[in-house]
Amino acid sequence: MEIQVPEEPVVALYGQDTTLHCSFSPEANFSLKDLSLIWQLTDTKRLVHSFSDGRDQLTDQGGGYANRTALFYDQLSQGNVSLLLRRVEIADEGSFTCFVRVRDYNSAAVTLQVAGEIRLGSAIHLSLGAVVLHDGFPFLPAPYSKPNLNLEPNKDLKPGDPAVVTCQSSYGYPEASVLWQDSHGANITENVTTSQVANEEGLFDVYSVLHVLVEPSSTYSCLVRNPVLQQETHASVTITGQHLAFPAVALWVTVGLSICIVVLLAVLAYICQKKIRQSCEEEENAGRASLVPAA
Repeated sequence: MEIQVPEEPVVALYGQDTTLHCSFSPEANFSLKDLSLIWQLTDTKRLVHSFSDGRDQLTDQGGGYANRTALFYDQLSQGNVSLLLRRVEIADEGSFTCFVRVRDYNSAAVTLQVAGEIRLGSAIHLSLGAVVLHDGFPFLPAPYSKPNLNLEPNKDLKPGDPAVVTCQSSYGYPEASVLWQDSHGANITENVTTSQVANEEGLFDVYSVLHVLVEPSSTYSCLVRNPVLQQETHASVTITGQHLAFPAVALWVTVGLSICIVVLLAVLAYICQKKIRQSCEEEENAGRASLVPAA
Protein backbone atom coordinates (compact mmCIF):
# COMPACT_ATOMS: atom_id res chain seq x y z
CA MET A 1 0.00 0.00 0.00
CA GLU A 2 1.40 3.38 -1.02
CA ILE A 3 0.87 6.53 1.05
CA GLN A 4 0.81 9.92 -0.68
CA VAL A 5 1.90 13.03 1.21
CA PRO A 6 3.24 16.42 0.02
CA GLU A 7 6.95 16.50 -0.73
CA GLU A 8 7.20 20.18 0.20
CA PRO A 9 6.54 21.47 3.73
CA VAL A 10 3.02 22.62 4.52
CA VAL A 11 3.07 26.34 5.39
CA ALA A 12 0.44 27.28 7.96
CA LEU A 13 -0.43 30.76 9.16
CA TYR A 14 -0.26 31.20 12.91
CA GLY A 15 -3.71 31.08 14.53
CA GLN A 16 -5.40 29.73 11.38
CA ASP A 17 -6.50 26.19 10.42
CA THR A 18 -4.43 24.00 8.13
CA THR A 19 -4.60 20.58 6.51
CA LEU A 20 -1.86 17.94 6.62
CA HIS A 21 -2.57 15.95 3.48
CA CYS A 22 -2.28 12.16 3.48
CA SER A 23 -4.07 9.64 1.24
CA PHE A 24 -4.00 6.11 -0.15
CA SER A 25 -5.84 4.18 -2.85
CA PRO A 26 -8.36 1.81 -1.21
CA GLU A 27 -9.45 -1.47 -2.73
CA ALA A 28 -12.92 -1.88 -4.18
CA ASN A 29 -14.34 -3.72 -1.15
CA PHE A 30 -12.76 -1.33 1.40
CA SER A 31 -14.66 -0.82 4.68
CA LEU A 32 -13.96 1.89 7.28
CA LYS A 33 -14.05 -0.80 9.98
CA ASP A 34 -10.88 -2.19 8.42
CA LEU A 35 -9.09 1.18 8.67
CA SER A 36 -6.67 2.02 11.44
CA LEU A 37 -5.22 5.52 11.23
CA ILE A 38 -2.73 7.22 13.53
CA TRP A 39 -1.29 10.72 13.30
CA GLN A 40 1.63 11.35 15.63
CA LEU A 41 4.68 13.60 16.02
CA THR A 42 7.60 12.02 14.19
CA ASP A 43 10.27 12.75 16.79
CA THR A 44 8.45 12.27 20.13
CA LYS A 45 5.78 9.76 18.95
CA ARG A 46 3.19 11.89 20.74
CA LEU A 47 -0.34 11.01 19.60
CA VAL A 48 -2.07 13.74 17.62
CA HIS A 49 -5.14 11.84 16.34
CA SER A 50 -6.27 8.22 16.10
CA PHE A 51 -9.10 6.49 14.22
CA SER A 52 -10.08 2.80 14.27
CA ASP A 53 -13.17 0.57 14.35
CA GLY A 54 -15.01 3.23 12.36
CA ARG A 55 -14.60 6.07 14.92
CA ASP A 56 -12.10 8.42 16.59
CA GLN A 57 -9.97 7.01 19.39
CA LEU A 58 -8.72 10.04 21.32
CA THR A 59 -8.21 8.71 24.83
CA ASP A 60 -4.41 8.94 24.56
CA GLN A 61 -4.38 12.13 22.49
CA GLY A 62 -1.75 14.69 23.52
CA GLY A 63 -3.24 17.45 25.63
CA GLY A 64 -2.04 20.18 23.30
CA TYR A 65 -4.20 18.77 20.49
CA ALA A 66 -7.50 18.30 22.33
CA ASN A 67 -10.38 19.84 20.35
CA ARG A 68 -7.95 20.95 17.64
CA THR A 69 -7.91 17.94 15.29
CA ALA A 70 -10.41 16.29 12.96
CA LEU A 71 -10.55 14.06 9.89
CA PHE A 72 -12.48 14.51 6.67
CA TYR A 73 -14.92 11.77 7.62
CA ASP A 74 -17.00 11.92 4.44
CA GLN A 75 -13.85 11.30 2.39
CA LEU A 76 -12.28 8.47 4.40
CA SER A 77 -13.88 5.85 2.18
CA GLN A 78 -12.08 7.40 -0.81
CA GLY A 79 -8.74 7.07 0.99
CA ASN A 80 -8.42 10.68 2.15
CA VAL A 81 -6.94 10.39 5.66
CA SER A 82 -5.72 14.00 5.85
CA LEU A 83 -5.64 15.73 9.24
CA LEU A 84 -7.34 19.05 9.91
CA LEU A 85 -5.34 21.00 12.50
CA ARG A 86 -7.17 23.98 13.96
CA ARG A 87 -5.74 27.20 15.42
CA VAL A 88 -2.13 26.50 14.49
CA GLU A 89 0.38 27.28 17.22
CA ILE A 90 4.08 27.98 17.02
CA ALA A 91 4.77 24.74 18.90
CA ASP A 92 3.05 22.78 16.10
CA GLU A 93 5.96 23.36 13.73
CA GLY A 94 7.72 20.08 12.93
CA SER A 95 7.17 16.67 11.36
CA PHE A 96 3.93 14.65 11.59
CA THR A 97 3.73 10.96 10.62
CA CYS A 98 0.63 9.45 9.03
CA PHE A 99 0.27 5.69 9.80
CA VAL A 100 -2.32 3.77 7.77
CA ARG A 101 -3.30 0.12 8.18
CA VAL A 102 -6.00 -1.72 6.24
CA ARG A 103 -4.68 -5.14 5.35
CA ASP A 104 -1.23 -3.82 4.65
CA TYR A 105 0.57 -1.16 6.66
CA ASN A 106 2.54 1.91 5.62
CA SER A 107 3.42 5.42 6.82
CA ALA A 108 4.74 8.76 5.56
CA ALA A 109 5.77 12.06 7.17
CA VAL A 110 4.52 15.60 6.54
CA THR A 111 6.51 18.69 7.56
CA LEU A 112 4.65 21.69 8.96
CA GLN A 113 6.08 25.21 8.99
CA VAL A 114 4.41 28.02 10.91
CA ALA A 115 4.37 31.52 9.45
CA GLY A 116 3.37 34.88 10.84
CA GLU A 117 1.91 37.95 9.20
CA ILE A 118 4.32 40.83 9.80
CA ARG A 119 3.04 44.33 9.15
CA LEU A 120 5.77 46.69 7.93
CA GLY A 121 4.20 50.06 7.33
CA SER A 122 1.17 49.51 5.13
CA ALA A 123 2.42 46.18 3.73
CA ILE A 124 1.83 42.72 5.20
CA HIS A 125 4.57 40.12 4.79
CA LEU A 126 4.37 36.37 5.34
CA SER A 127 7.41 35.43 7.43
CA LEU A 128 8.73 31.95 8.11
CA GLY A 129 11.10 30.97 10.88
CA ALA A 130 11.35 31.59 14.59
CA VAL A 131 8.05 33.43 15.01
CA VAL A 132 7.73 35.32 18.30
CA LEU A 133 4.46 36.24 19.98
CA HIS A 134 3.90 39.82 21.14
CA ASP A 135 0.53 40.63 22.72
CA GLY A 136 -0.84 37.49 21.06
CA PHE A 137 0.39 38.39 17.57
CA PRO A 138 3.23 36.74 15.65
CA PHE A 139 6.42 38.61 14.84
CA LEU A 140 9.57 37.47 13.09
CA PRO A 141 12.81 38.22 15.00
CA ALA A 142 14.88 40.92 13.31
CA PRO A 143 18.62 41.55 13.76
CA TYR A 144 19.81 44.82 15.27
CA SER A 145 21.95 47.30 13.37
CA LYS A 146 25.59 47.90 14.31
CA PRO A 147 25.63 50.28 17.30
CA ASN A 148 26.53 53.93 16.80
CA LEU A 149 28.65 55.24 19.71
CA ASN A 150 29.19 58.88 20.67
CA LEU A 151 31.31 60.50 23.40
CA GLU A 152 30.07 63.74 24.98
CA PRO A 153 31.83 66.04 25.46
CA ASN A 154 34.29 64.87 22.82
CA LYS A 155 37.09 67.41 23.36
CA ASP A 156 38.93 69.41 26.04
CA LEU A 157 38.57 66.52 28.48
CA LYS A 158 40.89 66.06 31.44
CA PRO A 159 41.50 62.88 33.46
CA GLY A 160 38.76 62.50 36.05
CA ASP A 161 36.22 64.60 34.16
CA PRO A 162 32.69 63.12 33.88
CA ALA A 163 31.65 62.09 30.37
CA VAL A 164 28.77 60.27 28.68
CA VAL A 165 29.01 57.51 26.07
CA THR A 166 25.79 56.85 24.13
CA CYS A 167 25.00 53.67 22.17
CA GLN A 168 22.23 53.51 19.55
CA SER A 169 21.03 50.45 17.61
CA SER A 170 17.86 50.10 15.55
CA TYR A 171 15.39 47.90 13.65
CA GLY A 172 15.55 44.81 15.89
CA TYR A 173 12.94 42.47 17.33
CA PRO A 174 12.29 41.44 20.07
CA GLU A 175 13.78 43.72 22.75
CA ALA A 176 17.55 43.44 23.03
CA SER A 177 19.88 42.91 25.96
CA VAL A 178 22.63 45.54 26.22
CA LEU A 179 26.06 44.95 27.76
CA TRP A 180 28.83 47.50 28.34
CA GLN A 181 32.48 46.58 28.85
CA ASP A 182 35.64 48.53 29.65
CA SER A 183 39.15 48.18 28.20
CA HIS A 184 39.73 44.99 30.22
CA GLY A 185 36.44 43.35 29.23
CA ALA A 186 34.87 43.95 32.64
CA ASN A 187 31.10 44.39 32.82
CA ILE A 188 30.24 48.03 33.61
CA THR A 189 26.53 47.86 32.80
CA GLU A 190 25.59 49.00 36.32
CA ASN A 191 26.44 52.58 35.28
CA VAL A 192 24.00 52.43 32.36
CA THR A 193 20.52 53.70 31.56
CA THR A 194 18.84 51.88 28.63
CA SER A 195 15.55 52.58 26.85
CA GLN A 196 13.90 50.59 24.04
CA VAL A 197 11.06 52.04 21.98
CA ALA A 198 9.08 50.34 19.19
CA ASN A 199 8.85 52.32 15.96
CA GLU A 200 5.90 52.44 13.54
CA GLU A 201 6.96 49.10 12.04
CA GLY A 202 6.93 47.39 15.43
CA LEU A 203 10.73 47.12 15.50
CA PHE A 204 12.76 48.36 18.45
CA ASP A 205 15.24 51.23 18.65
CA VAL A 206 17.72 50.85 21.52
CA TYR A 207 19.30 53.86 23.27
CA SER A 208 21.78 53.20 26.06
CA VAL A 209 23.76 55.78 28.08
CA LEU A 210 26.97 55.05 30.01
CA HIS A 211 28.36 57.54 32.57
CA VAL A 212 32.14 57.41 33.04
CA LEU A 213 35.06 59.32 34.53
CA VAL A 214 37.64 60.07 31.87
CA GLU A 215 40.79 57.97 31.77
CA PRO A 216 43.28 58.48 28.91
CA SER A 217 43.44 55.60 26.40
CA SER A 218 40.40 53.90 27.95
CA THR A 219 38.02 51.96 25.67
CA TYR A 220 34.28 51.45 26.15
CA SER A 221 32.34 48.80 24.20
CA CYS A 222 28.57 48.48 23.72
CA LEU A 223 27.20 45.01 22.86
CA VAL A 224 23.61 44.64 21.63
CA ARG A 225 22.22 41.09 21.61
CA ASN A 226 19.04 39.66 20.07
CA PRO A 227 18.06 36.86 22.52
CA VAL A 228 16.00 34.91 19.96
CA LEU A 229 18.39 35.02 17.00
CA GLN A 230 21.46 34.73 19.26
CA GLN A 231 22.77 37.67 17.20
CA GLU A 232 25.30 40.02 18.77
CA THR A 233 26.61 43.27 17.33
CA HIS A 234 28.97 45.71 19.01
CA ALA A 235 31.02 48.88 18.65
CA SER A 236 33.71 50.62 20.72
CA VAL A 237 35.01 54.11 21.41
CA THR A 238 38.49 54.94 22.75
CA ILE A 239 39.44 58.17 24.51
CA THR A 240 42.51 59.40 22.64
CA GLY A 241 44.63 62.54 22.62
CA GLN A 242 42.20 64.35 20.34
CA HIS A 243 39.57 64.21 23.09
CA LEU A 244 41.88 65.54 25.81
CA ALA A 245 42.73 69.14 26.70
CA PHE A 246 46.46 70.01 27.05
CA PRO A 247 46.97 70.09 30.84
CA ALA A 248 47.62 73.60 32.26
CA VAL A 249 50.47 72.38 34.48
CA ALA A 250 52.25 70.84 31.52
CA LEU A 251 51.77 74.06 29.58
CA TRP A 252 53.43 76.20 32.28
CA VAL A 253 56.23 73.68 32.65
CA THR A 254 56.86 73.80 28.91
CA VAL A 255 56.79 77.60 28.86
CA GLY A 256 59.11 77.77 31.86
CA LEU A 257 61.59 75.37 30.33
CA SER A 258 61.52 77.30 27.08
CA ILE A 259 62.29 80.57 28.89
CA CYS A 260 65.11 78.93 30.85
CA ILE A 261 66.63 77.55 27.66
CA VAL A 262 66.45 80.95 25.96
CA VAL A 263 68.06 82.67 28.98
CA LEU A 264 70.73 79.98 29.19
CA LEU A 265 71.54 80.33 25.51
CA ALA A 266 71.75 84.12 25.91
CA VAL A 267 74.10 83.77 28.88
CA LEU A 268 76.27 81.28 27.03
CA ALA A 269 76.39 83.58 24.01
CA TYR A 270 77.40 86.51 26.24
CA ILE A 271 80.12 84.48 27.95
CA CYS A 272 81.46 83.20 24.66
CA GLN A 273 81.46 86.67 23.17
CA LYS A 274 83.24 88.06 26.25
CA LYS A 275 85.89 85.33 26.13
CA ILE A 276 86.44 85.90 22.43
CA ARG A 277 86.83 89.65 23.05
CA GLN A 278 89.30 89.02 25.88
CA SER A 279 91.27 86.61 23.72
CA CYS A 280 91.45 89.13 20.92
CA GLU A 281 92.62 91.90 23.30
CA GLU A 282 95.32 89.65 24.75
CA GLU A 283 96.59 88.75 21.29
CA GLU A 284 96.61 92.44 20.33
CA ASN A 285 98.56 93.42 23.46
CA ALA A 286 101.02 90.61 22.89
CA GLY A 287 101.57 91.83 19.32
CA ARG A 288 102.28 95.38 20.45
CA ALA A 289 104.73 94.18 23.07
CA SER A 290 106.69 92.25 20.47
CA LEU A 291 107.17 95.42 18.40
CA VAL A 292 108.86 97.44 21.23
CA PRO A 293 112.76 97.34 20.76
CA ALA A 294 114.78 95.95 23.60
CA ALA A 295 116.79 98.55 25.65
